[in-house]
Amino acid sequence: NFKADLPGAKKEEVKVEVEEGRVLQISGERSKEEEEKNDKWHRVERSSGKFLRRFRLPENAKVDQVKASMENGVLTVTMPKEDAKKKPEMKSIEISG
Repeated sequence: NFKADLPGAKKEEVKVEVEEGRVLQISGERSKEEEEKNDKWHRVERSSGKFLRRFRLPENAKVDQVKASMENGVLTVTMPKEDAKKKPEMKSIEISG
């Protein structure tokens, strides 16, 4: 599982992709609006920023079954893993000659 804290980001602004070579890429754009006012003045401040993070996935990750969900500004990417493969048994080779 990967978790990314993306306060203020909406799921429509976030893209999760798996690239060749088992690379998970999370990208998007965050926009934030701050408003402050009183009886004398009114201020609205907007800020935005692009982000991009890449992670190498483990060899046993099932890349075709990656799922992503977003709740309260936290993106969770879940990927099942294949069962750990058994280590091959050691086999002695007789040396001739």
